[in-house]
Amino acid sequence: MFVCQYVTLAFAGFEILLFLGFETGLASYQGASEHGGFLHTRRVSQRLQVSAAVKEVTGSLVKGAGLRFGVVVGRFNEIITKPLLAGALDAFYKHQVREEDIDVTWVPGSFEIPVVAQQLAMSKKYHAILCIGAVVRGATTHYDAVANSAASGIMSASLKSNVPCIFGVLTTENMEQAIDRAGGKAGNKGAEAAITALEMASLIQHHLVD
Repeated sequence: MFVCQYVTLAFAGFEILLFLGFETGLASYQGASEHGGFLHTRRVSQRLQVSAAVKEVTGSLVKGAGLRFGVVVGRFNEIITKPLLAGALDAFYKHQVREEDIDVTWVPGSFEIPVVAQQLAMSKKYHAILCIGAVVRGATTHYDAVANSAASGIMSASLKSNVPCIFGVLTTENMEQAIDRAGGKAGNKGAEAAITALEMASLIQHHLVD
């Protein structure tokens, strides 16, 4: 493994820990040699611990009250998207998100989700947008076009609006896999996506917004 010496300029905490290892024996290096400004190590055994001085932040799952969410749901494959939505709403309610703080918008299918998600996000009425859909592979390449467009579009909506747009679109090989993930034996991915939306909304609202 090659470790660039200049990485330490960007990660000062790692720099200190690394060089202390050389002098105190906190790290064990075998066959180390320098190559043009790089340190080559064949094996590094070192326990890295986050210092108490390092600030760590994360979103809360117990501060849902007061947060507003927009939910965009694709109607296509609604036998899947309806239970995904039900799982998402149940997860929101369990985490103190009020019914009046959730707006649900239906669109024809997963391909149409990104444009509506972006408009909702740009309205600045919501702390996060949850995108729910289901794309099941068929006999043609239509699946790939829709799944890829939905994923890239939802990410683009997040980046353009600075509002988290959460990808809750199932992309499965067959309907059985989709049913398993919409409240079946693999759980409810709508509920999981709602938890992600809650954590991201909390993170940005409580820690990253001035």
